[in-house]
Amino acid sequence: MFIEQDKDRIKRFLWSGVFVIILACLVMFNSVVFQLCDSLIQGFFTTTQTNFRDKLMTIVTFLGEPKLAIVYTFIIAFLLWGFKYKIPALWALGTIVGGDIVAYILKAIVKRARPVQHLKGDDGYSFPSGHVFGMFLVIAIIFIIVVPLIQSSLRRFILEAILVIFLILLAISRVYLFAHYPSDTIAAVLLAYAWLQVSEWLYVWLAPILKQWKFVSNSEI
Repeated sequence: MFIEQDKDRIKRFLWSGVFVIILACLVMFNSVVFQLCDSLIQGFFTTTQTNFRDKLMTIVTFLGEPKLAIVYTFIIAFLLWGFKYKIPALWALGTIVGGDIVAYILKAIVKRARPVQHLKGDDGYSFPSGHVFGMFLVIAIIFIIVVPLIQSSLRRFILEAILVIFLILLAISRVYLFAHYPSDTIAAVLLAYAWLQVSEWLYVWLAPILKQWKFVSNSEI
């Protein structure tokens, strides 16, 4: 199986989940020290803006759009399905859709307004970052399902490096463009990681059951 049982999964879920809750509480209760830290970190990324950086960050943030994250996942799932990885394809779709629902609920609970300088195109609440959350899950799906299928270790390393660098740039771009506070991007990573633990647990539990269904019985798991 692509995903095996892991006794430490619950620990990773709890640790990441607890940190998300702490960040959410700090935001909701308007912690002055927390807001100051956010502002200082944001200032570090936004005080040296140039035309080149503006264009680069705009491109990166466009490529990391939540809607595109769903498109990326559907493309990955389509290709997996075609190569008879049907159950992993269903898991990928369930991971991104379920994750988006979890992120939406947290946004609605915290209701953090975006930074004052945010662009008009950025609507909705700020906490957590939907861009970073969605892209983290897409990259996680690639790491878990796609990367193991690549035989060349060099190609695997290059792909992994590119994806990690892009995720870092995406998080920076959301702060650079005043679309989010730094803590929004950190919370997005932690929440996505916590949800990934749940999604992996569901795969371990459901994949053998789905394997018995006729229309996916020939699927690798």
